[in-house]
Amino acid sequence: MNEEVQRGEEKNWQELEPKYGIKIFLTVLYSLILVTGIVGNSVTIRVTQVLKRKGYLQKNVTDHMVSLACSDILVLLIGMPVELYSAIWFPFSSASGNAFCKIYNFLFEACSYATILNVATLSFERYIATCYPFRFKTLGGKWTTGLITFAWVVALLVALPLLITMGTQGHIPVTRSTPVQNLTFCTNLREHWVMYRISIFFAFIVYMIVLVCVAFMCRAMIVVLKKPMGFIEGSTSGNQRAIHNESSKVKSARKQTIVFLVLIVGSLMVCWLPNQIRRLMMAAMPKSNWTITYFRSYVILHPVADTFFYLSSVLNPFLYNLSSRQFRDVFMQVLRCHLTIVHKNQSTVQFRAAPMQSLQRPLLLKSLRRNRSSRTTVAKEETPSSFTTIQSQDDSGLGTDTQTSIIGTEEQILALKNRNVPSESEI
Repeated sequence: MNEEVQRGEEKNWQELEPKYGIKIFLTVLYSLILVTGIVGNSVTIRVTQVLKRKGYLQKNVTDHMVSLACSDILVLLIGMPVELYSAIWFPFSSASGNAFCKIYNFLFEACSYATILNVATLSFERYIATCYPFRFKTLGGKWTTGLITFAWVVALLVALPLLITMGTQGHIPVTRSTPVQNLTFCTNLREHWVMYRISIFFAFIVYMIVLVCVAFMCRAMIVVLKKPMGFIEGSTSGNQRAIHNESSKVKSARKQTIVFLVLIVGSLMVCWLPNQIRRLMMAAMPKSNWTITYFRSYVILHPVADTFFYLSSVLNPFLYNLSSRQFRDVFMQVLRCHLTIVHKNQSTVQFRAAPMQSLQRPLLLKSLRRNRSSRTTVAKEETPSSFTTIQSQDDSGLGTDTQTSIIGTEEQILALKNRNVPSESEI
C-alpha cells in the first residue's frame, strides 16, 4: 500500500477524470433532472395553494408540502450546476475562492438536510392525525409552524461545521506539508480534519434516526389504515348498508395511501444511501492517505450517488400525483394554465342539489294530481269552499313533509359517510 501511495504522489490525478462521453451523458442527465425537479416542485407549490384556497387541503399539510418543495428546489439550484462543473468537468481544479467553497457547502448541506427533516415532520404530523385523531384536533397552527422551524434550524446546525472545515486546498501527501502538483479543489481542510469527521458522522446518525423514525411512523399508519371500518353504534341497517357499499372506494383510497407511505421510506433509503456512503468514504481517512484504487472508487461512486440524491428531490411531485387523483387533476390543470376546479362547498351543494331536484319533480306531480282530484270531488259533492282550502293545504303539507323527510335521510347518509370515510387531505 505504501508503494501505491508513493505512486499516487507522483501520478497525474487528472487521468482519473470521467471520460468525455460520460461527461456528456451526465450533463444531459443532470439537465433533465434539474428542469424536471424545478418545474415539478414549482407546480406542486401552486397546486397546494389552489387546493387550500378551494377547501380541499388543510393549511398545515399545505405548509409542510410548500416547505419540502422549497428545500428541493434549493437543493437542485444550488447543488447541480456546481456539481456538474466541479465534480464532472473539472474535478481537480477550482476556479472559485475559499469563501465561495465554504458558503456553497454550508448552503447545500443545510438545504439537503432540510429536505429529509421536512419529510420527517410531515410524516410525524400525518402519524398523529392518523393514529391519534382526537389529540391532533387539539393542536393549533403554531404546532405546524414550530415543526417546520425545527426542521430548518436543525438542518442549519448540522451544516454549520462545514463553514470551518471546508475550503480550497491542493493534494497534500502524507510525507509533505504543502500541496504537490497543480491540484486545487474544494475539499475538507487538513487542519480541521477531526471536526469534519465528527460532523459527517453526526450527519449520518441524523439520517439514520430520521429513516428509522419515518419507517416506524409509516408502519404504524399502515396498521391503522388496514383495519376494517366499523359501523357507528346505534345506526340503522339501512345506513350500515350504505356505508358498506362505499367500502370499495375506501379500500382503494387506503391502498393508495399505503403505497405512498411505502414509497416515501423506499425513496429515503434508495436515493440517500449511496450519497451517505460517499460521504463516509471521505470521512473514513484523510485524502493524504488515499490510494489510487480508493480514489478511483470514489470518483466512480460520486456521479452515481449524486444522481440518486438529486432524484430524491424530483420524486416528491410524482409521489403526490400517484397517491391522489385530485392532486393529479389539478396538477395537469396548472400545467395547461386552465383551472376548472370549483370550491369544495360549491361541489357539495351541487352534489346534494341533484337528488333534491329528482325527488322534487315526482312530489310536485303527485301534489298536482291530488289537488285536481280533490277539486273534482268538491265539485261533484258541492262541498263548502273552506273544506277545499283545508284539504289543499293538507295535501301540500304532506308533500312538503315527505320531501323534507327524504332529504333529511339523504343528508343523514351523507353525514354518516363523511363521518366514517376520511378525505384525502385528512389521510
